[in-house]
Amino acid sequence: MKVRLKDIILKNPVIPASGTCGFGVEMSEWMDLNILGAISIKGTTREARQGNARPRIAECGATGMLNAVGLQNPGVEEVVRHEIPELRRLYDGPIIANVSGFSIEEYAYVCERIDKETDATILEVNISCPNVHNGGMAFGTSPEAAAEVTGAVKAATRKPVFMKLSPNVTDITSIARACVDAGADGLCLINTVLGMRIDIRHRKPVLANRYGGYSGPGVLPIALRMVNQVSKACPGTPIIGCGGVSSEEDVIEMMMAGASAVEIGAAGLRNPKACQTIIEALPRAMKELKIEHLEDIIGIVNNE
Repeated sequence: MKVRLKDIILKNPVIPASGTCGFGVEMSEWMDLNILGAISIKGTTREARQGNARPRIAECGATGMLNAVGLQNPGVEEVVRHEIPELRRLYDGPIIANVSGFSIEEYAYVCERIDKETDATILEVNISCPNVHNGGMAFGTSPEAAAEVTGAVKAATRKPVFMKLSPNVTDITSIARACVDAGADGLCLINTVLGMRIDIRHRKPVLANRYGGYSGPGVLPIALRMVNQVSKACPGTPIIGCGGVSSEEDVIEMMMAGASAVEIGAAGLRNPKACQTIIEALPRAMKELKIEHLEDIIGIVNNE
């Protein structure tokens, strides 16, 4: 079940997605963290953020949920001083530090601080958050802006940089290629799809932010399509696939589309042991499908 992200070996491809597992330590109540392939911690900005006004979560039945949390986090200094060291005390695998910003300078600063002060393994640079104003997704909707952020971050860190891309664009492949051309070591996609729910009794949006990011099983076909498109457009670039994955079969499907590893998000919010359940079920699914090594199936549909 081992997979690789550049030169980093994961014992399996399953990663709790950023924003759905706190800073990782919170999950230790439900499972031994060391069963996980890696952990992507909560998004970090330069300054502490309280996030958006409440309500900021809206359920969407069996298909998923909307969130407009707004990057609530304690700021990079607290993450460097406390959060990552606390996680490392319990977890010996790869730590993926998710970084967000409201300017190119902020992205570079946060990445440099995490690079110098922690043993985080990978930097996952979020240019795709759809529910904060004047930041996040603003950098992920044009190839030029995405490339500029990538170049600035690569100049600020020695760690592998994976750019997290937005599905809320016309052509995700042009943005992916721009990031790779600017030096990205890998890509992560997709982030949530911009959506909305309305309270018909009170005749107003459910979310205080009006719009939020839609995640859950309903976005899986979109994520698979985009992962496959990017894997063909950027051959040889490792991809962390995410979006609607909630079972071992979904993990295999995402890898067949072109992902080297897979993040589990909304499923983990519904069931905190979802990652463990999927990891434990993967060997059986591999046996049924006659898969000897998971790496053998990465992008296999592109061979047809």
